[in-house]
Order: sequence, then structure tokens, then C-alpha cells
Amino acid sequence: MSHPELDGLPLERKAALLSGRSYTHTKAVDEAGVPGITLFDGPNGVRRPGDSTVHIDPLHTLPATCFPPAVAVGSSWNPDVAACVGAAMGREARAFGVTVSLGPGVNIKRSPLCGRNFEYYSEDPLLTGVLAAAHVRALQEQGPGASVKHFAANNQETDRKRISADVDERTLREIYLAAFERVVREARPATVMSSYNRVNGVHACENHWLLTEVLRDDWGFTGAVISDWGSVGDRAASLAAGLDLSMPGPDDAGDAEIVAAVRAGDLEPEAVDRAAARVAALVRRAAPATGDVDLDAHHELAVELAAESAVLLRNERDVLPLAAVSSIAVIGEFAARARFQGGGSGNVKATRVDEALDAMAARAAERDATVRYSPGFSPDGDGDPVALREDAVRAARAAEVAVVFAGLPEKEEWEGTDRTSLDLPAEQVDLIRAVAAAARRTVVVLSNGAVVSLEGWHDEVDAIVEGWLLGQGGGRAIADILFGVVSPSGHLAESIPLRLQDHPSFMNFPGEQGHVRYGEGVLVGYRYFETAEVPVRYPFGHGLSYTSFETRDLRVSATGTDTADASVTVTNTGARAGRHVVQLYVATGAGPVRRPARELRAFSKVALQPGESTTVEFSLDRRAFAYYDVVLGGWAVAPGDHTVQIGENASTVVAEATVTLTGDQVVLPLTLDSSLDAWLTHPGVGPDMIRELAAGRGEEAVRQGMRSPEFRVMSSMPIRQFVKYHARDLTTEVLERLLERHGLLGSDHGPKA
Repeated sequence: MSHPELDGLPLERKAALLSGRSYTHTKAVDEAGVPGITLFDGPNGVRRPGDSTVHIDPLHTLPATCFPPAVAVGSSWNPDVAACVGAAMGREARAFGVTVSLGPGVNIKRSPLCGRNFEYYSEDPLLTGVLAAAHVRALQEQGPGASVKHFAANNQETDRKRISADVDERTLREIYLAAFERVVREARPATVMSSYNRVNGVHACENHWLLTEVLRDDWGFTGAVISDWGSVGDRAASLAAGLDLSMPGPDDAGDAEIVAAVRAGDLEPEAVDRAAARVAALVRRAAPATGDVDLDAHHELAVELAAESAVLLRNERDVLPLAAVSSIAVIGEFAARARFQGGGSGNVKATRVDEALDAMAARAAERDATVRYSPGFSPDGDGDPVALREDAVRAARAAEVAVVFAGLPEKEEWEGTDRTSLDLPAEQVDLIRAVAAAARRTVVVLSNGAVVSLEGWHDEVDAIVEGWLLGQGGGRAIADILFGVVSPSGHLAESIPLRLQDHPSFMNFPGEQGHVRYGEGVLVGYRYFETAEVPVRYPFGHGLSYTSFETRDLRVSATGTDTADASVTVTNTGARAGRHVVQLYVATGAGPVRRPARELRAFSKVALQPGESTTVEFSLDRRAFAYYDVVLGGWAVAPGDHTVQIGENASTVVAEATVTLTGDQVVLPLTLDSSLDAWLTHPGVGPDMIRELAAGRGEEAVRQGMRSPEFRVMSSMPIRQFVKYHARDLTTEVLERLLERHGLLGSDHGPKA
């Protein structure tokens, strides 16, 4: 990458390009024709520039559309929903003069307690990566750039600026880096934002392995790497590692540190040149604010997308939809004062907010039904809880159906802090139980940015709608679902455990003494629950509808040594239109590493009319069957059987078929530290090794010895130890000669990329 205008710039001016001018703006270098640009938060809406010196307070920004946050988009299981959010945000960013939108967040939901889970899509890297790539592509097609964040292993807020996420490489590659990799390869984001935390002891913004070896060398990223705000401690070290732009600014001392490091010979001048060229390339996206955007149309879009993201968890006795109900008690302050987004830097000052109470009253009036409202509780803790609950019970007792709006108060879900419990506030649990005891039928609508416990009241209510945080149109979307204007089609993007103690992260979250150990490895979320056979309240992928679907005729065929095609037919067997998510998982026991019971490898959301059928086809590439082999340093497909499963969710398999793949014929590298068994079973060296050992005894005697209990004891012994104590005639010189004969001396054999 080059930028000719920078060639004659002094070192000091190049260094000036590499940090911000203010909280949200970069510096202009007029003599090089490089303007300053605006970077603003944008996970679920453009934080429209107002007073750009203020970071958190949305009162200092101007109104923009608050679309459904990632927690909701994740449960849509629909890339089109993610793309619609991205495209609309791109239009608003262009209209407001924002060059880079800081989002989406693609970190994995390792623990349900992470305080920023509302900004993240899923506990699964495939679902996360597909949705995030759709968002980025659509946003950047409008002109502004995206900033995929937070790279990497930023899965908690506790001690986030210092904590070291200690993660083995297989887990990093398969779980925590995979979504970033997909977005980089498929959507080519303008920027990637490094995270606050350390990764295996090294700050992400100073981590050469992460920012250069993986991001650029392995994945081919060509954009700019920017810091999370205020994360850079050592400017020279971060620049050498691959970070280009340090935000925010001004940081004159940091710029001087870069200049001093170059002049002292501690930093290569080429590192400054490369970073300056990347920042200059980024600002080519700069464009004047047009002000041209239809905010009313965007609000209607926000309503539509929210309706596709809510999840119907429970619907006993078909209490929903409220089609022929004459009286409804609406209970809970969240009905009248919506929680529609999380707190922190991504908070958007919405252009307008649809409240569920108003929307339900309008829908009820269309059906000549009455609505009585009772606050039931106060999210702020003021008011008399007993009196509020008693009034709610009276309203519930007088109505045909009681709809309770419950959830987490905003202070529980805020950037910078993690939750300490899965529970709803005790006051709300008491309210739900009291209403359920009094009402003929009870529906609970939840408003929360991460899963909450349903225990203690789940079995006492008839229906539960997981409404997440749905953005500014969420109130009307919920009303449309409750009254059947829309059939729910959301599916859980994260498991809902029975107890926090059941969760795989429980013993290793949020860490201690500056370190958090990712001890569950690749068994994150449903991967653990299904493998360990730990029951959950609702599994990953669960979601009900007002219609029904049937899956049949699964066909799977290998298309190569490590790829396959699959197809399945889905029929809407119910009486109304609906959307269905086809979830394809792969299960295998093949290979040298432990694999999860099943892993999501493809999905598709289809819309079907009553009685309509469609055949969904999947092309499963190499990665659908691969694991990351840390010994070989690459992705490997194990030879053997791989079972393709169609799941109603991660727990319930409705169809499966097995395909046998040739996979990778992997030959492990041999050294003098390799085991005796590795040497004897090596396809090239092994026969020669047996002949060397057979001298004076015969090969059959050696092969018979290999089947003995004594050999099993010695089989894992390093070969250098074996020849020292058990085969002194087989010297290290002989072993090296065998390696050289087969071209293995100093070689590295592994799977194809």
C-alpha cells in the first residue's frame, strides 16, 4: 500500500497521522492532502455527532435511528436482517458526516454475565461471523467504513483494560477468532479495532502475533487497525505490532514517542510509513455530510427488523396470539417506558420510541378489546413494591390475559461492568408469581440484553416472549407479535441454563489476579451443554412459531476429499405463514482431538406459506469439517465419518446422514523428541525403523513386541530416550539418517490450508 503524497512528509508529520485530533476526529495533514475524519460509535445506530468531546452521554449527540442491537439481530438468524441494519446505518453515517462507524461487535458470548453481551450476536462463531459480515458489507456499500471489534478475546468487562485472556491456540482459532476471520475474508472491513485486554499476557494493541501474523499475514487484512479508546500505553510498541491509529486524541506525547523511537533505532521507519499509508487510505472514505436520510422510513424498518428478532420461548395452551381476547392487563413499567438498548458508548439518542403499551392499546382497539395498565414495579427502585404488586394483581384478576413486562434495569447492563447473577430483580419475580396466581392466563415479555434465569416462575406462566433489547421500534414489534400480526421467528443465539453453576464458564469467570483462564476450551455454550449432557432450560437455536414445520429428505454427498453438499426439504404444515430456521450441525469423533457433540456449520432462514415446501441446499466447505491442529499449525479435516445433522435446535436432531471423507492424510513431523509410536507408525520411516530394530531378531519378532503390554508402556517415550535405554545399537546418527532418507530432516509436514 502506498500514498505518494506522504513520501516527502517529515517523520513528525507522518507520526501525527497516527493519533486522533479529538475524541472522535483524526488529524488533517493538509500538505499531503489528507483530511481529518470522524469516527463514531455505531453497533446499533450512528451516534450522530453533537458535542464530540463527550464520550458516553447520549444527550450530547443528535437523534439517529436506534436499530435492534446485536443481541436481537443474533436471534433473527437472518443475514438479511443484519444487512438491513448495516445498510441503514451506512445511509445515516453518510448523511451525518461519519466516516467510520465503530461496530459491529463480534465477540463471542463466553459467559451470560458479560455486561456488554447486548452488543454481541451469539455464543457461536459461525452465526456471529455470517451476521457480522452481512452487516459490514451492506454498511460499506453506502460509503462509510466499519470497524469490527473488539479484537480479540474481549469477553468480559471486569478489569477489561488489564485482564489477560489466557486461551490456547485451538480455542482462539476455532471460537474467538473465527468470526473476525470470516468478516475480514468475506467483507473486507475498513478497520479492525483492537481490544483493551491482554491476550496470553500481551496487550492486544501490542500483540504482533494477533495484529500482524494472524490478521494480516494469515487472513490478508489490508485495512487500518485502530485502538479501542484509551487502550494504548506504549505507542512505539503498538506501532511495531501492527496498530495504525491510536484513539482518541490529542496525543502529542505519543507522537513524539514514535519519532524518538525511530531516531533511536528502536522502531523501523517503515512501520511508520506503513501505518501512515493505511490511515491515509482510510480517510479516502471521507465525504461531506449530506443530511439526506429518511428517518421515518428507518423507523419503520426498525419495527420490522425487531419483530423478526424476538423469540417465543413458551406458549402453553396456545395462549398466544391474543386473537380473540376481550380484556388484557398490561403490567410492568417496561411496557410504558421501554428498555430498548444497552448502556455505554454505543448508546443512541433515538429519533422516536414506540412504547409497547401504546401499541398494544391500538391493536386491542382494532379488536374491540380493553387494556388496563398497572406499573407493577419500578425499575428505579422507588415506589411501594407491595402496593404496586397488589394493584397489578387486581388488574390481572379482572382480565382474560395478563401480560407482564419484566427484565433487567439499565444499570445492570452497562459497558464497563459485568453482572453477578442471572436472576431478575426479586421484586419482579414476586410480581410475576403473584400475577400468575391471580390471572387466568399469563404472558411474560422480557427486556434484557443477555439471558436471564427463568427459574422460580417459568412453570407458573403460560407464555414467555424473549424480547431482548429491540431498538426504538421494539414496542410496536412486540405488540404485533402478541396480537398475531407477525408470527414469531426468532431463535436463541445463546443457551439459557438452568443454573449459572451449570455454565461452562462458571469456574473461570471473571478470573483473578489479572488473568482469566479459558478452561472450557472449545466447549463454549451449547458445545459444552450437548457434549457433557448438561440439561438447560432452553437450548441454543430454540424458538417457537404460530405455525409448524416438517423436515424431511435429508441428502448428503461428498464432493471432494473434505467437502460435501447437503439438501433438506422443509414444509409449513400449519395454518399460517411463517419463517423457519434450518440449522445444520456436524458431529464427528474422527481425529486426534476431542470434538464437541455437534457444531453449527450452516443455517438458512426460509419464509413459507401454509402448505408450501422448499428444498434448502448447503455447500459445506472444508472448514465445516475441520479442527485447528496445534501440532501441525493449521486446519485439518480428519479422515473418517462425519454426521450431518438437521437440528430443531442444538439439542433436538430431526434428521441426520453420515458422509465419509478422505480428509487430510497428515504425516506428523518427526524429531528426536517424537514418541517411539510415532516413529514406528510413520508410513515412510516406520518400515525402515522396524528393519533396524529387527537386526538379529527378525521383523516378526519386532511386530509381535509392538503388540505387547510392555510396548504400550514405552510407546509414548521420546525416541531419544528409547534408544538411550532400550536400543543402544540404534544411535541418534542412525535416526537422523532415516529422517534424511525420507526428506524429513528439518521438514514440517502438515495439512493443506
